[in-house]
Amino acid sequence: MPPDIKFGELASSIAYDIAGKERLQPQEVAEKIATAVHVTENSNIAKVEAVAGYVNFRLDYRTAGRSILKAALSQDASYGIEKTEQPVSTAVEHTSANPSGPLTMGHARNAILGDALARLLSARGHSVKRRFYIDDVGRQVSILAYGYRLLGRPRPKGKADHWLGLLYACTNTAVEIEATKRKLNELGTEYDDEKRGTLQRNLDEWVGIAADLETLDKALFSQVVDAVKAEPDPEEAVQELGRKYEAGDKEAVGLVREVSDLCLEGMKETLSQMGIEFDVWDWESQVIWDGRVENVLHKLSKLPFIRTVGSSATLDANAIVEAYSLRGALGLSANYEVPPLTLVRSDGTTLYPTRDIAYSLLKFAESDRVINVIGSEQALPQLQIRLALYALGEKKAADNLVHYAYGLVELPGMKMSKRRARYIALDEVLQQARARVAEAMSDRRGEIAGEVFDGIVQTVSLAAVKFAMLSVNNSKSITFTWDRVLSLERNSAPFINYAYTRAGSILKKFGEIPKDADFSLLTQPLERLLIFKIAQLPDSFCEAADQLKPEELANHANSLAEKFHEYYEKVDVIHSEKAVKEARALLVRAVQISLRNAMSVIGIGLTERM
Repeated sequence: MPPDIKFGELASSIAYDIAGKERLQPQEVAEKIATAVHVTENSNIAKVEAVAGYVNFRLDYRTAGRSILKAALSQDASYGIEKTEQPVSTAVEHTSANPSGPLTMGHARNAILGDALARLLSARGHSVKRRFYIDDVGRQVSILAYGYRLLGRPRPKGKADHWLGLLYACTNTAVEIEATKRKLNELGTEYDDEKRGTLQRNLDEWVGIAADLETLDKALFSQVVDAVKAEPDPEEAVQELGRKYEAGDKEAVGLVREVSDLCLEGMKETLSQMGIEFDVWDWESQVIWDGRVENVLHKLSKLPFIRTVGSSATLDANAIVEAYSLRGALGLSANYEVPPLTLVRSDGTTLYPTRDIAYSLLKFAESDRVINVIGSEQALPQLQIRLALYALGEKKAADNLVHYAYGLVELPGMKMSKRRARYIALDEVLQQARARVAEAMSDRRGEIAGEVFDGIVQTVSLAAVKFAMLSVNNSKSITFTWDRVLSLERNSAPFINYAYTRAGSILKKFGEIPKDADFSLLTQPLERLLIFKIAQLPDSFCEAADQLKPEELANHANSLAEKFHEYYEKVDVIHSEKAVKEARALLVRAVQISLRNAMSVIGIGLTERM
């Protein structure tokens, strides 16, 4: 498509390619092509022109306009949704938070992007399995379980994941303070100014964190600190709990699973509010207990890429790149050396990338393509996992493992810190969105029934948050501000919803919408532009699904809404002559269908009233 419709609806640069080979001028070639194209009276093309070396095609809105609008109106909910001829069974793993606190704004973009991708691929005709990988193995969950045990496994207060997140922060802080004090005492009278200074600064930082936490819940914090102080060696107790859990010790399993399940209940409640569901909940620990990790390590140990020192084992990732000549396939520069991957620590425990190798094989046992929605900062581990798959002879899996990386969500003036319990919980964002939308709609409360009003607020607020995460290319970071998220004047879900609502208000004035009309009467430039944008929806959908770019549909809907707002302000639909009015009514209905379909297929709902 050319940058401006004044050059035609479609353009080709083929003349430049031919001119370069034949040593001709591009305009000369373009003119020959334009002359050679035979345009019949009933074709969708009105004219072919040669302009500045480009071959420009102009749409015949008398014929094409009718077929475009009839397709949108007749297909309705399925308009724009094109099925692929090559469906692929696909696993989309997303969100995958560790169960040590609530979902935060750091998880929000992951969950919303992952859900949109799963919806897009499913609508395209692929068989999709949505997977949540529960990261229950590791220090964070061990610390939470340790604190939970110290307090006698109490019932959480309020929403479980929020209370447990605070318990985690309190326990982590108390353990770190005690561990740092122990290290300072162990120095004794030995003079090591640099080491002592580092430990003291570390202790001071944790004491500052403790002061922050005490203001959040003094009773809980004091209870945790007293319990940790009474322990002979808190740090060793946390590590032992982690080792026992990974080894499948019955008591440790019961404790960690109990606290993890409590946390997951809260997460599931949040995800349910957002309309996000999963087909499979995979436990990281189960991948270990099923022998999958041990099996992977056994196979890797027989390859020439493993380096062992005592109980530790490291994978020479760069050697795999060279052995299989993968630089071109993986887009690695000639001088870039892929760092080695530690598979097993000196104490015999595995690291999360090791477990992810085994988990990747589990996913590929059930799907032909795997899409991991994981932050950009995880690019290296994701690359190392692919290299391990190549080394294991799993080339098909390695070729079809997709790291769908995304940038951070930044909140002005807010520095995230889970250990300080200083983060923005996703629940809080959703609640604040609802409050802001309800306030903006307060003048409508009297004319809209209570339950209907609440439903509109819920849909509009959730759409606003989702659209903010989906309208920007996944590789870019997002600065989240309410002015932008809830704007009625620019790129936002409320802006699009307002266009949808305006279209509905026009149609309500018609009573019964005509079944057909003379679309050749739609001669206004804005009408033709709307028709062309409606025609672009199937291409935008295919691009979004095939290239994993949900922003294509978000931006398509925004562009269509922008032009419709302009049309609403400049063109009088209701008071037009009867035949023109009928044609315009069906155009408005086609706009409404296109807006709804573009948004719904990425998980965003629209409301009839605002």
